[in-house]
Amino acid sequence: TLSRVAGISSTSTWAMHSNRYPAVYVALSCTFMLLSMGGASADAQLTRGELLAKAYPEAEAQLETIFLTFEQVTTIAKLSGNPVPSPIIARYLITRAGRLIGRAYVDTHVIRTKRESLLISLNHLGQVLRIDVTAFLEPREYQASRTWLDQYNQRALSDDLQIQRAIRAVTGATLTARATNQAVRRVLAIDQVLQNDVEP
Repeated sequence: TLSRVAGISSTSTWAMHSNRYPAVYVALSCTFMLLSMGGASADAQLTRGELLAKAYPEAEAQLETIFLTFEQVTTIAKLSGNPVPSPIIARYLITRAGRLIGRAYVDTHVIRTKRESLLISLNHLGQVLRIDVTAFLEPREYQASRTWLDQYNQRALSDDLQIQRAIRAVTGATLTARATNQAVRRVLAIDQVLQNDVEP
């Protein structure tokens, strides 16, 4: 089981170029990220550790906080086709028997006027393994269903990863579908950039 999730140590890797981000922006970004760190899911009231255990059975997770550089933010926005709301990224590194088997990211965004947080779990290849809603403050009738979220499973970043292409729309919840798709594309682009930066 994910025995390390509850008491995870937080590590910082990529250094932020403070002259590229105004102090007020960094402060707001920190607040936004902290709001996304709540532990219970929106539907089944599962903790983040329990959700990670569903995605990665018999594995361990280590939480790290990554500070994207200005260049990384620019590249991610170009790859995903969406803005990056914060250069501060919360990521779980998932290992089993000492081997890295996946990475999971927290993405928090505003749908209409209120926020949604997603836990987006990837396999070792950088494909979507599972998406879980960990916070949803809009009316529940606008929340995406489990079946709709499962459309993303095993998908990688591509031009077809769009609503009304590879992903079908949600009747009556267009803004939720759009925000979710943007989040998935953003996370896949973040993972791609970070993996490219650490590979020799």
